[in-house]
Amino acid sequence: MRHVCRTVDVCASKISFDLEGDIVRNIQFTGGCNGNLLLIQKLLDGYTVGKIQSELGGIKCGYRTTSCADQLSKAVQKAYRQSSTAR
Repeated sequence: MRHVCRTVDVCASKISFDLEGDIVRNIQFTGGCNGNLLLIQKLLDGYTVGKIQSELGGIKCGYRTTSCADQLSKAVQKAYRQSSTAR
């Protein structure tokens, strides 16, 4: 199932991804630092929600309290929780 999430306090305006059980695929960022975000998209394709959370959760960008990576970890975790409760 495709999920689209708005971001908070980062350069990318939204993140979209497919969630198949707890596997995250086809990650796409809108806006942000293109080179860095393309790397994240390619490296994390096929990771589990838990792996993304443990690797990216809490990463900060400069003076901000979050980052695009941290926002992705929050988005996939939220989508997974919602899909689990919908079953």
